[in-house]
Amino acid sequence: MTKQRVGVVGVGLMGHGIALNIARKGWPLGYLDHPGNQPTDDLDALGASRHTDRASLAGASEVIILCVTGTPQVEDVLLGDGGMLASLRPGTVVIDCSTAIPASTAAIAAAVTRAGGRFLDAPMTRTPKEAAEGRLNLLVGAEPELFSAMRPLLSAFAENIFHAGPEAGAGHTLKLLHNYVSLGSVALIAEAAACAGKAGIEPEILVDVLRKGGGYGAALDRLSPYLLTGDSSPMKFSIANARKDLSYYVAMAEGLRAEHAVADGVFADLDRLVEAGHGGDHLPLLVKHFSARD
Repeated sequence: MTKQRVGVVGVGLMGHGIALNIARKGWPLGYLDHPGNQPTDDLDALGASRHTDRASLAGASEVIILCVTGTPQVEDVLLGDGGMLASLRPGTVVIDCSTAIPASTAAIAAAVTRAGGRFLDAPMTRTPKEAAEGRLNLLVGAEPELFSAMRPLLSAFAENIFHAGPEAGAGHTLKLLHNYVSLGSVALIAEAAACAGKAGIEPEILVDVLRKGGGYGAALDRLSPYLLTGDSSPMKFSIANARKDLSYYVAMAEGLRAEHAVADGVFADLDRLVEAGHGGDHLPLLVKHFSARD
């Protein structure tokens, strides 16, 4: 089977791992040169082509993968000045691996279809470590036939692939649900850890009790290195990004007329810290900031 020419927009902490695994596994790769990229020498050594503008990358690609910050960036890349839709080749598949608002995703999918392309949303979970290892989880919204056709490429950088549903935006809906639970759990444990510190409970004892009881899970695994040694690197996810994801979740829940009181509380804490200038900190530093509260 001939492997499609793949273009990647967003070679950052997550996108670099995606691009690297695609190139290593034999897909012809191009990527958009951008100041936000991670170093790309390894991609260049594998024969990847560097493109200085979106139109050039779109014209050279049969599949375009977006791995950018969120909805405004997705809309700009595809629909803004010099957007890729204007240069899309007929039949090009656009795969959005970003975290985005489902209503916008549905509108973008319709625009891609009108431009002669096909669209699926495939947001990811896990961390840059799993991205580099080709072990991401993907939550895919796509028609079954398109999902099946794209699965070999998706498998190049993902370990677990979930078909969220046939509608564009189903993957992003599931991603927001996942991230609310994941990030909300980290915020909950961080708040409890800050309270424990004020009460004189040693972090080693708190972590051990949670690990052997109902508090155990991925959130604790990612937060415990910071609690025990001050190492935030297992969760290189910024407070600002968490705030963005929670804002998308709250907006989605409001649109669905679903309960979101707990999400409102988590969002308020994240929003306060971003406004205070801590948005660039890794999420585990919530413990530090919560501990500093009078």
